[in-house]
Amino acid sequence: MQKIWGLVVMTLITSAAMGQSGGVNHYSASQLHQMGQKLEQQDSLRTTGVATETLEKYPGHFTMLTVRTASGGAEVHGHYADIFFVVDGDATLTTGGTVLNPTSAGPGETRGTAVQGGVQQKLAKGDVVHISSNMPHQVSISKGHSLTYFVVKVQE
Repeated sequence: MQKIWGLVVMTLITSAAMGQSGGVNHYSASQLHQMGQKLEQQDSLRTTGVATETLEKYPGHFTMLTVRTASGGAEVHGHYADIFFVVDGDATLTTGGTVLNPTSAGPGETRGTAVQGGVQQKLAKGDVVHISSNMPHQVSISKGHSLTYFVVKVQE
């Protein structure tokens, strides 16, 4: 687990060095946990099953913290890769396949009801995932479970 947090810190330090001259953003495991607890109190989590906070924006990428208590729909980001660092909880990630009922959610952003025919992977605390741009993906949460994850969205 300590290696994963070292990777998170290294990514944040590298991101900050690239995005801000002289700036560093550091989030300890405890701070991420506290921020996740704060997101758990948002109305959007109770109504939609997801709460997200953008943490920092840099040239070419930005960071977010997301808490899910319900499955999300299918997503395809035409211009951004997603890098997930699982802070807490568990889920199933489906990647590849075909987006069912696709609609545009803005320039380069496609949403759908599900991913069909993709590859499923279990996600758990400490896991790290890289999802390239234009890759269909969907996060599914089992009833009574949740997932808190730190996201780096990198423009490709």
